[in-house]
Amino acid sequence: MAWKFDSPLYSLSDAETNKRVCQEWQAEKMGGVQSDNNRLPKPVVALIGLVIVTAFFVTGPLWGQRPTADLYTGYIKLMDSPQVQSIATDKGKMEYIVSNGRDAAKQPQLDRHPLPMDDLRMIRDQVIELQNNGVNLKEYTVIGNKVVLANFEGELKPKDEVTSDGNLRHRVQPSWDKGYLIDLFYVSYFLIAMFVLTKRLPHHSWKLDRSLSFKTYKGVNHD
Repeated sequence: MAWKFDSPLYSLSDAETNKRVCQEWQAEKMGGVQSDNNRLPKPVVALIGLVIVTAFFVTGPLWGQRPTADLYTGYIKLMDSPQVQSIATDKGKMEYIVSNGRDAAKQPQLDRHPLPMDDLRMIRDQVIELQNNGVNLKEYTVIGNKVVLANFEGELKPKDEVTSDGNLRHRVQPSWDKGYLIDLFYVSYFLIAMFVLTKRLPHHSWKLDRSLSFKTYKGVNHD
């Protein structure tokens, strides 16, 4: 499985590895139908690129947005109300809370990050405790039924908000970042992984020899 980097656009495998893979590929039955070694059609490559670009442009605000504890404060306020307590089912309670706990500024993210009643119950005490401690709820992320400190630092704090711990930034997603950074990483990871995978296979110029038996591999009959 040696690597070769002198011509990465042609192959990332050395000659010996490519030879062995070609032999194994030639002998592979694949359900009785051999699979050709053809390059991916250019229109398909263009379509993949179009899908990625379109997803970024059309769903930009959706990409990488993380629900904060601050999003659900309106829901939590309604949980102990007589109206909610009078409803018998969790489904009915959640429907009432979602309908009556709307906040125009938060609504787009609330729609993208719905919570079941069980998870809302689990985060309720955690959020209330954070509120009692006077922390910024936007610096805490809701992951399932847990509320955790956000794992990134974004906006610079105003000078009058810098505390004795010396932390100069709020642990909030920067206003300019709608999630593109994290998704650029994942899209790049996908494209690089696909490139490495295809370039470790024999070059598309190698074709199966269909005159050989499916069962013949290195001179051994594989019945």
